[in-house]
Parts: sequence; structure tokens; C-alpha cells
Amino acid sequence: MTSEAQKTKWSQFIPLVTVFFFWGFVAASNDILIPVFKKTFDLTQGQSQLVSLAFYIAYTVGSVIYMLISLGMKQDLVNKIGYKNGLALGLTISALGTLLFYPAANMQSFPLMLAGLFTVALGFSLQQTVANPLAIALGHASTGSQRLSIAGGINNLGTTIGPLIVSFAIFGSPTDNHTEMSIESVKIPYLILGIAFLLVAVFLKFSQLPDKPQGVTEETSNEKSDKKSALAYPQLVLGMIAIFVYVGVEVATASNLPDYMETKLGFETKDIAPYISLYWASLMIGRWSGAVEAFQVNAGFEKILKFIAPYLAFGVFLLVNTIAKHDLTPFYVYSLIITVLIFTDILSKGNPAKMLLYFSGMGILALLIGMNTDGMTSVYAFTSVGLFCSTLWPCIFTLAISGLGKNTSQGSSFLIMMIMGGGIISWLQGYVADLTDIKTSYIVGVLCFAYLVFYAWKVTAILRKQGIALDK
Repeated sequence: MTSEAQKTKWSQFIPLVTVFFFWGFVAASNDILIPVFKKTFDLTQGQSQLVSLAFYIAYTVGSVIYMLISLGMKQDLVNKIGYKNGLALGLTISALGTLLFYPAANMQSFPLMLAGLFTVALGFSLQQTVANPLAIALGHASTGSQRLSIAGGINNLGTTIGPLIVSFAIFGSPTDNHTEMSIESVKIPYLILGIAFLLVAVFLKFSQLPDKPQGVTEETSNEKSDKKSALAYPQLVLGMIAIFVYVGVEVATASNLPDYMETKLGFETKDIAPYISLYWASLMIGRWSGAVEAFQVNAGFEKILKFIAPYLAFGVFLLVNTIAKHDLTPFYVYSLIITVLIFTDILSKGNPAKMLLYFSGMGILALLIGMNTDGMTSVYAFTSVGLFCSTLWPCIFTLAISGLGKNTSQGSSFLIMMIMGGGIISWLQGYVADLTDIKTSYIVGVLCFAYLVFYAWKVTAILRKQGIALDK
């Protein structure tokens, strides 16, 4: 293979990551819509989490529709229409979803709002199916997971900015000093978002992205598998549950945070956006650190970047909140918590199972501290969960599809289907909060991380029996 073939194809990769930005923008904005909908429509905490449920269950519905169409055609849908057309179709479906916000806001209809979010995420499901393997294929396989980390960092740039823009649309500037909420104010940002979806669809259609990238269809294992289904591999089956609970705890921690800050700490809804932004920026901080290896610099400079990259991402968070005219004083102490992320990353030595084990253990510790402290200490503990979730997606994904050979793409589609955990776990935590209280409800997240600790331990033994050495 030539050195040119091994390099990341940046001219193709950079246009691709625009869709990763959109996924993050909308997903994190939901955390601002939840408390607004709860007050406007007089919902319980469990009912308010239907926002997350409608959004994330669409990923599963979209995956099922995709598989049924492919079965009916007796050919993979994306392979038939091409990767660029697949992305453009997904973006168009999402644009149609944003249009539903207009009548939903005018009619003050919560079900129609949910339908709009569901349709947006339905388009995201197809985009995810195309974009994740495509990001891996645009360069050498050895740096594929690092490209996913870069894409994840761009995704979390969207999650950092999204809550601030939607909060501004609903409440105005923090200096405006008003707390009135108007559902109708969400129309304009989502209509603008729909136009952006369509413009990017056209842009990607005429970009240099390959329609049928060679790397996606090739087997990823040198060993030929005699198993007919990806579900015959225990690392995948257990990994599907791991993706379910990982996305669940990641989303549920953030989507239930506004209720905790309002009911326990007395925050106004309009003042919560910077903390939601910090939570999602925490994922960006971790992923920027994990993406360093994709740039293929020398080992000494790489170690330096491992320290610099997280603080550059934290600087982006501070910058966008400065532009939004938020008081930055409460956030400077967070730089100390970032050092915990850096040293945990170094301790794992790049082994995905060790990283999953250590980061999940830190996630449990963060939630327990949040549940057993008060004031801003508890808020920082809950937001730091974002730091320890930051590297879990590529870790679980790598472990779950290791050794699947010709069944790799099928296994990947099963994993994407389990993104629905973001909605179901969020709703479950909201339901537990209604039965107990919002602070106690975070035990749901502790149990999710506990499963991930188990998976990190179990999958190591499973892969070892199959002759796969994770340290190599």
C-alpha cells in the first residue's frame, strides 16, 4: 500500500464532518427544550423525557426500516444508491422534520413537536449508518478510530453551541433579565437549521466524497469467518447492550440535569444553558485528546498534544460562552477536573478495554460524588460524567466488532440500532425521579456504568479466546 493511500484524505473528510456537527447541535439542544416543554405543557419529569425518547428511538426505527428496504431489494440500500446520495437523503429527511416545528409551535402541540424531533432523528439514523464507516474508510485503517474521535470532537462542538443558541432564541441574552418562555420562539432556529440541512445535502452531493469507498466493503479481519450472523459473536451481543447503556447514561445525565438544578439548587431555566453546554463540551474535551494520534506526529510531540488538546477544547467552550455573554467565573475550577481525564487516558495506554474499564469506573465515582454532595460541587460532578463518557463510543465499537470479519458491517448496523438507549434510559431516570427524587434517580446512571465495567472485563477474556490481543 502506498504512503498516500495510508494518509487521511482531508479534502474528503472535512466536508463529511459537517453532518457530525448537526447531530450534536440538535441532540444537546433537546436538553434545553425539555425544561421548557415541561413548564409550558405542565408535564411530569418522566413525561418531559419523552423528548429524548422520541429522538433516540428514531435511530432504531430508522435502522429497522433500512434493513427491511435492503432485504426487499436483496441488496444493501446505501451500496445501491451510493454514499453521497445516502447522506443527501438523510439530510433531506431531517429537513422535513424541522418544518414540523412551525405548525407545532403555532398550535402549541407537544405531540407534533415530538413528531418533528422523531423525523429529524430518522434522517440522522441514515446519516449515521453512512458517515461512521465512511470516516473510517477515508484513510488507513490504523487511524480509523482516531478519525472517528476527530468527527466526535466536531460533533461535540455542535453540542457545545446548540444549547446556547436555542436558549438565546427562547430567553434572549442573559443580560435581558427576563424569564418568560415562548414555544413559538423555537420556530426560527429550527427553520434555519432545516435550510442548513438542505444546503449541506447539495454541498456533499457535489463534494469529492466517494460514492462507494473501497475500505467500507472490504473485510476487516484476515481470518475468514464461518459464522453466518454477527449475532453469533458474544463480543457483539454484549457490546450492543454496552452501546445501549453508554448512550443512555450519556444522554440521561444531561437531560435530567436541568430539573436537578431547578428543584434542588434554585436555578432559573434560562441560566442552565452554560452548564448543559459544559457537559457536552466535556465530551469534546475528551475526544480532542483522543484524536491526537490521527495526525501522525512524533511520539514526543504527541504526548505534549495530549495535554494541550483538552485545554484547547475547554478554551472553545469559554470562547462561545464569552460571546453569549455568560459569566465564566464558575467554570475556571473545571480545568482541575480535566487533569483527571488526562491522567486516566495516559493510564489506559491506548488499550480500549482498559480505557473502557477506567473511564467507566471514574463515571461511577463522579455520579456517586454528585449524589452525595450539594451545591456547585454536585453540578461539577454530574457535568464531569461527560469527560468520562467521551472515549467510550470508539472503545465499545472497537471491542464489539473485533474479529467479526465479513460480518463487520452487519454488526455495525446492530450497534447503531442500540442508540435508542439514549431515549429509554432518560425516560427511565425521569420515571425513577418521579417515584423518588431527582438526585436519587442518578442511581440509574451508576448501574449503566457498572455494566460497562463488566463488559470491559468480560470482552477481554472473550477476545483472548479468539486469539485477539488488545495490547497489540
